[in-house]
Amino acid sequence: MFDRISGVYDRMNRVMTAGLDQAWRERAADRARLEPGQKALDLCCGTGDLALALARRVGPEGEVTGADFSRPMLDLAVAKAQSRAAGQVRFEWADALELPYPDHSFDAVTVGFGARNLADLDRGLSEMHRVLVPGGRLAILEITQPKRQPLAGFFRLWFDRAVPLIGMLAGDSSAYAYLPESVRSFPDARSLAAKLDAAGFRHVRWTLMAGGIIALHSAVK
Repeated sequence: MFDRISGVYDRMNRVMTAGLDQAWRERAADRARLEPGQKALDLCCGTGDLALALARRVGPEGEVTGADFSRPMLDLAVAKAQSRAAGQVRFEWADALELPYPDHSFDAVTVGFGARNLADLDRGLSEMHRVLVPGGRLAILEITQPKRQPLAGFFRLWFDRAVPLIGMLAGDSSAYAYLPESVRSFPDARSLAAKLDAAGFRHVRWTLMAGGIIALHSAVK
């Protein structure tokens, strides 16, 4: 599915979020608290926007790896990095449930709008914990369901009806019908925090943005 929508992915993100998704990624990159020269992994990196935000923080002495299992998405990420001369970023295929990296490989791990797509969230969190150095930070940016009206009603109208319609106009209605389904089945902010705690993370906190539609979690190994 992500292979199919790779060509419209960035444009759809801008439309669905009124252009705010980039600012949310910047906040996620800030929450990783990277220093120049450090190493970071952006998991489920898609077309690379969050990985490039991390690269700006580690500088030319640092290193950022963007990993995804959609090769068309990775191809777009590589082209984007080349156009911006972001030489310290590399993009490569990887399975989030069985990461090909040794223990204690990264100072930070981020996931932007990808955690809800993991077939086994607990296993994915365990892998993120494994590849972080002790004291390393995790940041997860994800869509969540707002609890309060009237935003909760608007959210259901927008995601259940408008987003699949926009997806139909973009040429893939089934992919964008999947989006609201994946959000409904994903843990809410408090439940995700509990999963992070169970995975061994500490200092778990989260921030709700956009009226409760977006959750940014951070934690420390």
